[in-house]
Amino acid sequence: MIGRFMKYVAAGTLGALVALPAAISANDDVMSITSNPNNWAMWSRTYDGTRYSPLAQINKENVGDLQVAWTFSTGVLRGHEGGPLVIGDTMWIHTPFPNKVFSINLADQSINWIYEPKQDAAATIPVMCCDTVSRGLAYAEGKIFLQQADTTLVALDARTGKKIWSVVNGDPKKGETNTNAPIVVGDKVYTGISGGEYGVRGFLVAYHIDDGSMAWKGYSTGPDDEMLVDPEKTTHMLKPIGKDSSLKTWKGDQWRIGGGTTWGWFTYDPDLNLVYYGTGNPSTWNPVVRPGDNRWSMTIFARDADTGMARWVYQMTPHDEWDYDGVNENILVDMEVDGLMRKVLVHFDRNGFAYTLDRVTGELLVAEKYDPAVNWATHVDMKTGRPQVVAQYSTDQQGEDVNTPNICPAALGTKDQQPSAYSPRTGLFYVPTNHVCMDYEPFEVDYVAGQPYVGATLSMFPAGRVMENGTDNLGNFIAWDADKGEIVWSLPERFSVWSGALATGGDVVFYGTLEGHLKAVDAHTGEELYSFKTPSGIIGNVNTWTYNGKQYIGILSGIGGWAGIGMAAGLEGDSEGLGAVGAYKALSRHTQLGGVLTVFALPG
Repeated sequence: MIGRFMKYVAAGTLGALVALPAAISANDDVMSITSNPNNWAMWSRTYDGTRYSPLAQINKENVGDLQVAWTFSTGVLRGHEGGPLVIGDTMWIHTPFPNKVFSINLADQSINWIYEPKQDAAATIPVMCCDTVSRGLAYAEGKIFLQQADTTLVALDARTGKKIWSVVNGDPKKGETNTNAPIVVGDKVYTGISGGEYGVRGFLVAYHIDDGSMAWKGYSTGPDDEMLVDPEKTTHMLKPIGKDSSLKTWKGDQWRIGGGTTWGWFTYDPDLNLVYYGTGNPSTWNPVVRPGDNRWSMTIFARDADTGMARWVYQMTPHDEWDYDGVNENILVDMEVDGLMRKVLVHFDRNGFAYTLDRVTGELLVAEKYDPAVNWATHVDMKTGRPQVVAQYSTDQQGEDVNTPNICPAALGTKDQQPSAYSPRTGLFYVPTNHVCMDYEPFEVDYVAGQPYVGATLSMFPAGRVMENGTDNLGNFIAWDADKGEIVWSLPERFSVWSGALATGGDVVFYGTLEGHLKAVDAHTGEELYSFKTPSGIIGNVNTWTYNGKQYIGILSGIGGWAGIGMAAGLEGDSEGLGAVGAYKALSRHTQLGGVLTVFALPG
């Protein structure tokens, strides 16, 4: 394999995997590799989070001829989120816990090496909120970066699988775990933390890629210096946030167990040198006991990649009463908004609103519902940025132990972590969504480190039960106009669409379904062009690459995640799995557990 590997190095395809001149930084390395569309070298292919590939060998005219080229079993039967990395003739595949990493030789699909970390399953698995998922790997300068569930961040030699360094990012005994895919910018690798349901205090942290030493750490809540914010320079809605902006919005020292965890996706703008990410729900889910806006949970952060200092913040859901985590991807595009070209950030939040912001300043440009079922708020006030909450669907003004019915969306959001895609050819965003509502009943809960700190009982059901003339589908796949704030077309699906989307230069958009179908649709019209049922339900992200001049499509199937937690963890009660089990009971009639990468190509 090393001989074939070095052949690609000589050709320039994998130059990053050998010693580089000192003048080339990891940032340049990653940008060079990701600028080659034959590779798929980070979670979104490129830093901007668009999940767009210009590859067009597979296009809307011939995609119906796709065939399975090869498959690979991971040997793990839990939820498979994320997708593989591909550089030159090598693929790296990750798994859910125990977080195996496979290096695959694409010439014959043989295994180059396997890395399987030793983790304490008894300490880690019980405090993983919504399945034992992992969202993927990162690559830079000959290293593969694995963020293990037990919070250990590991740098592996990409050629041999040998561990170069590792650093402990948290403590499962306190409920801290990790599920996110890291990214590399400059000489640093960035990762977050999970555990909002255990009172974990969220943060983004940067480690040096050479030795794993910490460069900086910015918390989501708390004192200004610990959050890495400047009261006079960090802005919210174009105004300085002011001193103690977070502390003033929590009761006492609740910010210490305030949530705001960072288990989603990270994007980066090289021109602005800003890293973008979202923070999750405030702890606990019972809003009665934590009055105030609970800043800066539920917030998009724009941070300087070198120092970690926050340039601007925008809070989507102040005083979250519904568990609408704000961790979803932030897609960076340059587009026309109201007749002016802008550098924008587009974010499809769990709360059911799609936001278009100026990514330089944080100015709010568009905020509209991307599912007509959304009812907890009427609209977002464009002057204040605040959602206008409908009293009927508030979960705390009636007090504890009172059930609030028919809230839309459910806690898993109009979209959860499954990332959207954007095509510069159509100017549209392609969004996998949930069409699910809930009943929500808070109850009293005390904080104990390492124990669940939820404080609410939920039940979920199709949004059609609430909507007039509604249907019983639990999901839709939509095309979105981020300038107008409008749905262009929508495809209903029996279950939530929990797969990450892919848009291509062939004017084809791919996504997967919870039943296990990989689907290809026309990027302009949404017309279905191809469907194939993989071995298990799909919660992974569709990727594409080229090897030996041939374009391939790959998808991990393996039912699980929050929507599939009932099957993945063997739960049966309707309110188990934080309310999701009852809504997805029928899923077991359509798929079973698995863990398989399926790779597609055109014949010949």
